[in-house]
Amino acid sequence: MTREPGVRLRYYTFVLLFGILFLYVLIVAREFLYPIFMSILFAYLLYPVEKWLEERGLPRILANFITVIAAMAIFIGALVLLYRQLIGFLGDFPSLQEEAMKNLDRLQQSIDRRFGESDPDDEHWLQTQVSSGLELSGNFLREILMATTGTIAKFGLMPVYIFLALYYRNKFENFIYRQLPPVKHGKARQVIDQISHVTKHYMAGVVSVILILCVLNTAGLYLIGVEYALLLGIISAFINFIPYFGTLIGGAVPLLYTLLVQGDPNKALMVVLFFLVIQFTENNILTPNITGSKVNINPMFTILSIIVGGMIWGLPGMFLAVPYLGMFKVYCDYTPRLEAWSYMLGTEGTEEHALTFDKIKRVFNMRS
Repeated sequence: MTREPGVRLRYYTFVLLFGILFLYVLIVAREFLYPIFMSILFAYLLYPVEKWLEERGLPRILANFITVIAAMAIFIGALVLLYRQLIGFLGDFPSLQEEAMKNLDRLQQSIDRRFGESDPDDEHWLQTQVSSGLELSGNFLREILMATTGTIAKFGLMPVYIFLALYYRNKFENFIYRQLPPVKHGKARQVIDQISHVTKHYMAGVVSVILILCVLNTAGLYLIGVEYALLLGIISAFINFIPYFGTLIGGAVPLLYTLLVQGDPNKALMVVLFFLVIQFTENNILTPNITGSKVNINPMFTILSIIVGGMIWGLPGMFLAVPYLGMFKVYCDYTPRLEAWSYMLGTEGTEEHALTFDKIKRVFNMRS
């Protein structure tokens, strides 16, 4: 009994050291690991197509090959379309940057007339910051177009990883079974099946929402009169791969372009209103009906996982954090000693405080 506190202290010390070492490995090996983790998610996305081809009598290796090649063709086609739009945008970038600075001067003069003269140092600082931001944006886009050999190699290996993940999926599953005693095989199969179900539906839902948003964003920006509506619409839609923050960041891109480059406050206001409608549509119609609540993580831990994922792996980490946290949540659901973590990560437990239509109607009835 007297040694129990010491044993417990050693246990938590080992857990802490393991966590630090695990985090260190994730950071150091990020360039190697995140393409593999992304490939696993896209393998889940393509699995229904590959399985359908297998059920039609095709050998697995041929079904995998056709599935991966078809997915690559679609991806490269979208990339070529985006590449052409970026080439045109970068060609006009110097003139757009000059126009943005002129519009900023007009905006500053309008503010001075309305609120009085401002400090010239503050005005110069604002112009310097905006000019630096535009220059960084232009350099970032050029770096995307002139990708390094290492970047091409990392993403070029992803189709290989996806092919191998699909081809050896049964081998990976049997490997897990061989690590466990026979009595636990049933529960392991339940966990694997549930993770597969959740991830497939989540990835398919996210991709479907992104494609719909590409059309809606492009059409809306074109009707408003925003230049480069196709490019800005696609970029805004693809940023929605990041939950919660995606719509906010995606809407800020065309808003800043309309306000600074086109210099039209009315169009900028219309862009704000348009993306508020898109935000409502995506959160209340598209995502609930297409993606659903497959990854059943509460908003607090969703946001925290996105922030931590971004700190560790940057943008890929922000995209990967939620689905992999969802996988961990499924594992916790089937592990008795982790039930508390399952409850903490999930959405249950706050139903009595949720805002529902009945509660709103009850409030108005009380007032009347």
